[in-house]
Amino acid sequence: MSATEPPFPSPAIAAAFAAFPDAVRPQLLRVRELIFETARRTAGIGRIEETLKWGQPAYLTPETRSGSTIRLGIPKSPSDGWALFVHCQTSLIRQFREHYPDRFTFEGNRALLFRPDEVIPEDALSHCLALALTYHQKRS
Repeated sequence: MSATEPPFPSPAIAAAFAAFPDAVRPQLLRVRELIFETARRTAGIGRIEETLKWGQPAYLTPETRSGSTIRLGIPKSPSDGWALFVHCQTSLIRQFREHYPDRFTFEGNRALLFRPDEVIPEDALSHCLALALTYHQKRS
């Protein structure tokens, strides 16, 4: 865990990360760190709550309610990769596609998919995280 990454708030969340395949765990931990970094440097987000939803690490903005939930996990489709999930009834994946049509692999209106050997496009992903974490600010 890096200096910018907070400790896990519960043993259950630590166990969820430990249960991820070795091939993708480092990427998922890096994205976890990016979520907290993005929240710190983006106005109006406030504290990030890390919890489990459907057994997967999930990130919410409980104080400001500025964002839509982000989840990290393994996609249901046969894959050896991982996914960043957003609520399927938001316009987030459409927004991500508009900004980065060739940078990500998309799964419908619910996820960005990544391969274990893929270099994470951190600047683009951080922008997508900021869009998700401020989703309700722009809608109100």
